Amino acid sequence: MASPAHTHDHDHDAGRAHGHGHAHAHAHAHGHGADACCGHAAAPAAGAALPAGRGGQRYRIATMDCAGEEAQIRHAVQGMAGIRGLRFKLTERTLAIDATEAALAPALAAIRKAGFDPQPLSPADAGAQGAGTPWRLVAALLMAIAAEAVGYAAPDTLAWRGVGLAVAFVAIALAGLDVYRKGLAALRQGRLNINALMTVAVTGAFVIGQWPEAAMVMALYAIAEAIEARAVDRARNAIQGLLALAPDEALMRQPDGNWATVPVADVPVGALLRVKPGERVPMDGVVKSGHTSIDQAPVTGESIPVDKAVGDAVFAGTINTTGGFEFEVSAPASDSTLARIIHAVEQAQATRAPTQGFVDRFAAVYTPAVFVIALAVALAGPWLLGWTWLQAVYKALVLLVIACPCALVISTPVTIVSGLAAAARRGVLVKGGIHLEEARKLKAIALDKTGTLTEGRPRLVEWSVLASESSRASVEGLAAALAGQSDHPVSKAIAAELKAEDGVTLSGFTALVGRGVKAEVNGVEHVLGNHRLIEERGQCSPALEAALKQHEEAGRTVTLLASPAGVLALFAVADTLKPTSRQAVAELQALGITPVMLTGDNQATASAVAREAGITEARGNLLPADKLGAIQVLQRERGPTAMTGDGINDAPALAQADIGIAMGAAGTDTAMEAADVVVMNDDLRRVAETVRLSRATHAVLWQNIVLALGIKAVFLVLAVFGNASMWMAVFADMGASLLVVANGLRLLRKGRAQ
Repeated sequence: MASPAHTHDHDHDAGRAHGHGHAHAHAHAHGHGADACCGHAAAPAAGAALPAGRGGQRYRIATMDCAGEEAQIRHAVQGMAGIRGLRFKLTERTLAIDATEAALAPALAAIRKAGFDPQPLSPADAGAQGAGTPWRLVAALLMAIAAEAVGYAAPDTLAWRGVGLAVAFVAIALAGLDVYRKGLAALRQGRLNINALMTVAVTGAFVIGQWPEAAMVMALYAIAEAIEARAVDRARNAIQGLLALAPDEALMRQPDGNWATVPVADVPVGALLRVKPGERVPMDGVVKSGHTSIDQAPVTGESIPVDKAVGDAVFAGTINTTGGFEFEVSAPASDSTLARIIHAVEQAQATRAPTQGFVDRFAAVYTPAVFVIALAVALAGPWLLGWTWLQAVYKALVLLVIACPCALVISTPVTIVSGLAAAARRGVLVKGGIHLEEARKLKAIALDKTGTLTEGRPRLVEWSVLASESSRASVEGLAAALAGQSDHPVSKAIAAELKAEDGVTLSGFTALVGRGVKAEVNGVEHVLGNHRLIEERGQCSPALEAALKQHEEAGRTVTLLASPAGVLALFAVADTLKPTSRQAVAELQALGITPVMLTGDNQATASAVAREAGITEARGNLLPADKLGAIQVLQRERGPTAMTGDGINDAPALAQADIGIAMGAAGTDTAMEAADVVVMNDDLRRVAETVRLSRATHAVLWQNIVLALGIKAVFLVLAVFGNASMWMAVFADMGASLLVVANGLRLLRKGRAQ
């Protein structure tokens, strides 16, 4: 059984081909249409994100404070060999570059060519930038208000106009020097991004004498950009905070037998660590001594602590709630399950969802179109509508302010990333925004039986004494002694549930291949075996055959205890249904999704388990190729189909399905590598949760699109035919950006443990 620690042994490309033509191919369609307007297309995307736990040289870039600059930097280094990852912190204006030594210099050169100046940053410098930024922006807003007050209330004299002009100039300088630097650079490169448009609009307003509005526009824009940058960071880093849950130090056993506290970065694989009650587990490992209960919510999303004993896996960042224990480290701190979860989410954030592609294509057309309209208003307004040249130019400048669809473009990635983070907090890894969006379309879901619907291990569910002359205690002792000597899974299941009796001594123990075991007890031969063995011994009877048929129809494996005198007892073993499976199936059906069970077990067992789970359609005796064919049939007959499984034999079907879902904790590396979604805690109810989250994400995406386009349309009309002012336009534009970001961030609340 593979643990979740192996979820991502290899970087997973969320855009890989799946063997058929569904939407996976869109995952890497990285158009740059949105860069042409405001550059927010990659807003919170982690790109080739810096894998959690790795190092990387950090740089401060003074002119990088919004997602537009992030998109430009990503574009500058895109495709360069040796670049392993980038990590942005917009609020601190820092960039961490994880690259080979040979690739670092060309990457920095490319970033400088794009108009940025990355400066090396030491750890001590982290967070120093921006301490005074809020005060600078507040001061700029106060100066802009003062400029408005002077323009509105002061006498119209040369002296007061000079005062107002000076106050407005100071406000623009405080809020907009970076905007001007970036805007002029964009204009020189022929790009119409938001900084270029704001530079033209504010300069134009200043030139035509609307300096109070120029100051207010720049102050409002700068404040909105700062708030937006924090919101984007919150969305991207929503899951990274989990990494801080793992302690920085661990109590490690030394070669001399003593215990010492050491940094987790210095702890090698194979070291023995000790965790006390109430402490967090510092690294991944396997329990070697002790027994405890651990709160695994940070990794699996489970709200109930899980019992741990010798041989069980433990994960970094989880909380030891009861007893102390010692465990052997199985992975370095930088490669823990928690770090892999964060890495997987960051990779998923880098992919582009279908809605984001639509938005980017729309944005690429929208900005030039509005710019042309603004130019037409400035040139044709006086001729066609009788405006003065000053009125026409002013209306054109208002149009420029709303020419960039920032609210529209930034809303999509923020929403997708929030959805991905919410899923990860619930123990579900969705390997790309495309899968998060496509899950809402599912019409059918194929469920593997073993390990998905059932526990995946046999358990004694019923036993009965058949010989009236034998006592229940004596039969139980005999069966426990015989089963305890066998290493067969069915025998182990029987031995685990029966109470051994003192004084039962076995001699001449022999394994009967394919049949069972035999041994002498007090000189009398006893066998514990299957139906075939009893038939060979000639000990079957009509009554026994009827009992066997009843159990086999229920999907149980029957083992019989017999002596020369006859059959003494019957033991029924089954792979029992998980406690949550029936509820999970009901939730899927309530969502309009048809569950179908696919299994390699015989049809009788498949039908019995399906009935118990509430599934009406079950197909048994399937080889891996048969499961793949069954998925293709479901896709043709019902539409988009998901496959849920955990074994190597499920991998082809997982790859064929529109969405492959691996049950992580009991899953194999092969199944999880082939999957698009990994359920870390093996709770099948998480599948229905993911579909509901997908539908909620889709709803929020279109709420944001309608909101952003509606506000744009209203102000477009007001700008041309009404009395919209520049500061009203920027207030509405940036207000819409903040509204859609806040709406997208609401999805994070769906990630809270229930």
